[in-house]
Formats: sequence, structure tokens, C-alpha cells
Amino acid sequence: MKRCFIFAAGTFYGLREAPRAGDLTIAADAGLLNCRSAGIEPELVIGDFDSMEKPPRGGCVVAPVEKDDTDTMLAVREGLARGCGAFYIYGGTGGARLDHTLANLQTLAFLRRHGAHGYLYDRDFVYTVLENETLTLPRQVEWGLVSLFAMSGTQRDVTLEGLQYPLAHADVTGDFPIGVSNHFIADTARITCGAGLLLVGWQLPPLTETPADRSPAAPPAQ
Repeated sequence: MKRCFIFAAGTFYGLREAPRAGDLTIAADAGLLNCRSAGIEPELVIGDFDSMEKPPRGGCVVAPVEKDDTDTMLAVREGLARGCGAFYIYGGTGGARLDHTLANLQTLAFLRRHGAHGYLYDRDFVYTVLENETLTLPRQVEWGLVSLFAMSGTQRDVTLEGLQYPLAHADVTGDFPIGVSNHFIADTARITCGAGLLLVGWQLPPLTETPADRSPAAPPAQ
């Protein structure tokens, strides 16, 4: 599966895995600064460049400021057009704009509905969206946190195994945060969902200053 690494302009907490040969790396507007701080020169820079000057080099796609897509969504569309099936988004949370964090969580839902999986990295946490599938998570942090939220009204047929608060074929609705702050009690947890889009976030080990000690960004088993 071809992978796409996207660097947005929010808070960059550190890189958990460097792109490999064959991966696509895109900087979304001022996400170029985050990309370069990770020691990576992106294959493509895309955006309206309202938060930084257009880089003086090739490989830029300039979009109008007045548009429907965020700069991150433009990068996602480009990655899908190039055949990517797994997306790793850094710098997509934090910063001064909660609205952009919410938009990027919705972008995970967009990716799932378009046949791909997205992973949005926050500080020691990563988020993805599931639909009609099972996610198997290894425990990486003792008593590690897992949270889930309905993204499309009501998420049907949710089953949780290996967590402190289990569920069996339950409905999770978008008007009450029943899924926040669950915990691992087994070496692996399984999250199964049916119809609807389910946002799942889980805790990762803290990043260290030594790249070899960092937890890999490889997606868990679906």
C-alpha cells in the first residue's frame, strides 16, 4: 500500500517514522516549516500560501485563498489521486485554530469514505476513523487510553474487547461522549464497528530525543 505523509501547519510534536522510498511526502502550506524541522524535503508543497510565502523552488501547487478545501484537504486529494491508501498527518492538531483540528478529524472521515485510512498525530495520541471493520491495537502504554466518538450521527454495532469498559453490539451516538477515556486491560484491544463512521484515538509512548526509541507509525491491523 502506497503511503502519504502530510505535514500541516499546526503543532508538530515530532516524527514517529520517517518516510521511506516510494512514499509520497506533501507539505500543506506553512506545514513546509514542520516538514523541514523533521529534516525532510517534501516532494510537493500545496496550498494557498496565505500563511507563508510561496517557496522559491519547483514542486509547488498554488490554490486560491477562497476555496472549499483546507490546505490539508488539498494534500489529501492529491495523495488519493496518486494512489495512496494510508495517510499520516503531522501538524494537524494544536496551534491556534481549534477549527482546523476539527476539520482534520473530519478529513479522516473523508479518507475512510474514499477507501483509505488516515492517521492524525497529536501529542502522544493518534486518531483514525473506522467503518464496517475491526481495529486491533497492541498495548503500547500501561493502562493506555483509548477514546472513541461517533462521527456520523449514530455509530451502529460497536463492540469493544480488551478494554476496561467493554461494549457488545452497542450504538454510540454523536450527542454524548460515552466513549471517552477507556483503558487497556489486555495486551491487545479490538474495536469493531458496523454502519457509520467511528473516530478512535489511542495513546502512544512519549517521543524521546533518540529516533531509534520512537514508536513506529505503522498502522495497526484493521
